[in-house]
Amino acid sequence: MVSATIDLLKKELPVEEGSLVLSKDVKTGLVLVDVVNGFCSVGAGNLAPVKADKQISYMVKESARLAKLFCGEKWPVFAFLDSHHPDIPEPPYPPHCIAGTDEARLVPDLQWLENEANATLKCKDCIDGFLGSVEKDGSNVFVDWVKKNQIKAILVVGICTDICVLDFVCSTLSARNRRMLTPLEDVIVYSGACATFDLPVHVAKDINGALAHPQDLMHHIGLYMAKGRGARIVSEVSFAAL
Repeated sequence: MVSATIDLLKKELPVEEGSLVLSKDVKTGLVLVDVVNGFCSVGAGNLAPVKADKQISYMVKESARLAKLFCGEKWPVFAFLDSHHPDIPEPPYPPHCIAGTDEARLVPDLQWLENEANATLKCKDCIDGFLGSVEKDGSNVFVDWVKKNQIKAILVVGICTDICVLDFVCSTLSARNRRMLTPLEDVIVYSGACATFDLPVHVAKDINGALAHPQDLMHHIGLYMAKGRGARIVSEVSFAAL
């Protein structure tokens, strides 16, 4: 029944996905959203998967593949790391990714980025990475990264498709439209390298204040909303001969 309902919704709310061939003709930057232990590694925290999750595992694998390829070509990489002060909650979520803990670190397959000169890592204490990039002096680390590297397109991957990824994409598109991110033109979301969590309705009803969050449906809705805001959605990413 649930599967049939999801299939019906996908039919009524289709997301046309293209393919992307990366080349040196268009300066492209890779943006990794919250590929940290606290969201991706089994048993790592309150918001981590409780068992191996196929969608999340594939997202991590593809994110690591792309990061290696981008860094191998010296193309810019920007990684958001969810990181919270222990005394500052983020409703409606339970405590997670506390600064200084292993939860707030990149997953093992990406921890090499911590020592990668080609990568910019930014800890953020809110859902939206664009807002989380604002410094005390009013500058924005992400905006500066785009301008410094003269990036014309960003390829966005990470978790959660319908939460942190979507919020970041929407804010970035609005900033682009206001000419705050010149020369950025395209915001591209790679569906296969995005993931979200699964909280079925029969589990959510026994958790005080929890909302049901069927994984496949919410992943699709996140992509649908991003496309509706002006992002390109792709299901395949390859590299031209470099």
